[in-house]
Amino acid sequence: MLVAALKPTMDSFNTVLRFLTNQKTTIGYGVMAIATIGGERIFSLFSFQCPCNTQQNFTYGMTYLLGPAVVLLTVGLFLSTGLWRLYTGCCLNPMKLCPKGNCIGCASIFLKVLVGALVPPIMWLSVALLNGTFYECAVSGLEDKMITDLFCKFRNSTCKEELAKVPCKTSNLPAAETNELLLMLRAQSQILGWILIITSVLTGLIGTCYKNCRSQVSYLQLTFWKIYMQKEKEKFDSFADDYATKLAERNLKSFFENQDPEPFPFPNHTAWEQVSAVYTFNHSEQCYSTLQRYVERPDRDYSTEKTPLQMEHSLE
Repeated sequence: MLVAALKPTMDSFNTVLRFLTNQKTTIGYGVMAIATIGGERIFSLFSFQCPCNTQQNFTYGMTYLLGPAVVLLTVGLFLSTGLWRLYTGCCLNPMKLCPKGNCIGCASIFLKVLVGALVPPIMWLSVALLNGTFYECAVSGLEDKMITDLFCKFRNSTCKEELAKVPCKTSNLPAAETNELLLMLRAQSQILGWILIITSVLTGLIGTCYKNCRSQVSYLQLTFWKIYMQKEKEKFDSFADDYATKLAERNLKSFFENQDPEPFPFPNHTAWEQVSAVYTFNHSEQCYSTLQRYVERPDRDYSTEKTPLQMEHSLE
């Protein structure tokens, strides 16, 4: 009776869980956007203090505007599996970057990695420009004639000297002029922010349309392909954890019991190299990954590696 009563609740919970799983990319971007907004507000309120002088305003403002963006870009590249899959070992074997001379495929992988890593920096720049605090400080310190003429045209002669103090509202200009200049600076920053957002959205839309238009498989097969790649990654992590545990147990058992280790099947070095390669689609093969391409090869090498790790440096 209790199980029957709880069944509708469990079904609803599973439905919600499946929805969240299917939308995890969108949810991830949402969380990233919220974190970016929160980080920008923390910087603005507790860390950022514009020096309000001509010598330091531009450098200080641009450091806060671009510094976090560079850090986010670097972190995005560090966390990119595709980049390390393509780059690892290429110093010893440069052909890994462009296997079989496929430079276009290699370039497309790098472009995909770069686009994915650019999402957080663009979010940061968009939020920072819409807020305007960093831009106001940076631009007010510029001594470029075009900038000073833009803001100080038809104003008194002290405007150019006092412009750097406007973000702090400590200039000797009348309060009305100070507020007007501050609004002009903020308006420019917000316009640039919206231009960046609109450009990024349109570029993403056009890029997605072009990619789908040039796709060699149908929409449903492409959807299946994405699902398969995600499931393969999840299962690989699970299998890798399981086999690593078994190998560790086998080695520890051999060590503590002071006896020869039991035979342990392990893919050879060539197999690891082949399944680690970047996948490129081929019409003549019905394969969805390098792993599937390898296991379906009739001539694949089943021999095990006697020494699983052969490196020039040790793992700690």
